[in-house]
Amino acid sequence: MNELIGDICSIFQQLSDLIWDFPTNLDWYRAIPVIGELPFVIIFLVGTGIYFSLTLGFVQIKYFLRGIKNLINSKSSKHGISPLASFLLSTAMRVGPGNILGVTGAVSTGGPGALFWMWISAFFGMATAFVEATLSQIYKDRQGDDYVGGLPCYGRKLLGGATFVGVALSLLYIVYAVLCLPAQGFNTLSAMVAVVQHATGNVPSTEISWIFFLLLTCLITFSIFGGLKRIVKITDVLVPTMAIIYVGIVLVMILMNLERLPWFFYAVVTEAFRPDSIFGGTLGIALSQGIKRGLMSNEAGQGTLSMPAAVADANHPCEQGLIQSIGVFLDTMIICTMTGFVVVMSRLWLTDEAVAWMEMGRLQKFLASCGALTDGGTSYEIVAIILSICFGTFAFTSLLGFLSFAEISVKEISQSKVFIMAVRFLNLLVLTFGMATNIAGFDLSALWNLSDLANIIMVCVNLPLLYLGFGKVKKAYKNFTDGKGNFNSETFGEQLPVWDEKCQQKV
Repeated sequence: MNELIGDICSIFQQLSDLIWDFPTNLDWYRAIPVIGELPFVIIFLVGTGIYFSLTLGFVQIKYFLRGIKNLINSKSSKHGISPLASFLLSTAMRVGPGNILGVTGAVSTGGPGALFWMWISAFFGMATAFVEATLSQIYKDRQGDDYVGGLPCYGRKLLGGATFVGVALSLLYIVYAVLCLPAQGFNTLSAMVAVVQHATGNVPSTEISWIFFLLLTCLITFSIFGGLKRIVKITDVLVPTMAIIYVGIVLVMILMNLERLPWFFYAVVTEAFRPDSIFGGTLGIALSQGIKRGLMSNEAGQGTLSMPAAVADANHPCEQGLIQSIGVFLDTMIICTMTGFVVVMSRLWLTDEAVAWMEMGRLQKFLASCGALTDGGTSYEIVAIILSICFGTFAFTSLLGFLSFAEISVKEISQSKVFIMAVRFLNLLVLTFGMATNIAGFDLSALWNLSDLANIIMVCVNLPLLYLGFGKVKKAYKNFTDGKGNFNSETFGEQLPVWDEKCQQKV
């Protein structure tokens, strides 16, 4: 069975690599200095962020504090969910295992300089997230007491309003979730096993893994069959709690090694332009690894976080755009940077353990880095347990994010309870498959190949739609900055039933 799954996943890997690496797999392109190491997709994503930033006057800086204020003053509503709940729901998906595994992999492959390029990509990605979320809010619909929207909705309306377009894009997102969920289930179970291992000092038996499997299955079933509202209640608690704990424990390790902090910034900035030979020694590798990890972590431009942006009951489309922009900042500039602090400040690649460290798995590299910063012993075991819990919670909330967005996509297709229940069962089946492969000793990297392919497909579909709808976003942004009145069909020049209704409620 392992061989069969591996063979299937390898096909997905080949397709993913073909798209992700193009045109770096062409000799003439690869011969170009620096640029020749950057795939077209990465250039397209970063270029889009730069274009949106310049055109909108660097909205991510100009209205950053306004976005924070909107979050603080967020209020619940009988229609949809609050802007804060939407922010936490999208953060649940952004802040996932990739914040630990992905960043660790980027640094161990591209060197400390990868963090610098990760920050650059996140800065411009904030503008892309603003455009994506604003467009989602402009074209959202209301079904009962819930809002629906995002990529399927704005894609349908931008492409002429044909029903089949919305259905196709909704199905695309459901397929995206199905491809990504196995790895999330795998990681969640891995973290629970790791907690037991660090707490007892022994590798848990297979029986204990199956007990965790059953517990997680029950918890996921309870969450998924409670619908979007129940998932939101869970993420509202878990996301900020685990983010604070993770940042807090890393800050403690930084304080324990404060003398290394100046070196951290020196290494990140200098090696962004001249990486150490142990990491390949070329600028392109550091640049490519950092940009790819930043974009894949904060998901700006993928369209995957357009769903939570749409279901929020915002006062203006651009207000939710600002909030989603802050989500990119939180994910990459704070959470991912915390992981970067640990890996870079440990300096394990400069020690006698460099070869062994480079050959470790990503989670093992991260925990080994923690050990270097805590001098091992009891303090390390406590840190390892806490961080393993954080890792597991990140994976769990991330899979809840996938489930919730799949739920929104399902409702975009049909309100049939039978259809909704069928997709829920499908997602549950896929998740249990991911956890079962963990117990069977399957290789996680093969499951990540499924996620990589899903990510690149979403990028290739969503970015052209963002350009197609950018004129609409600029019109909404002008209405927002002018502050002359309500946002509705009359001020926008296009039929927007949801916003007309909202204006009438204010009156």
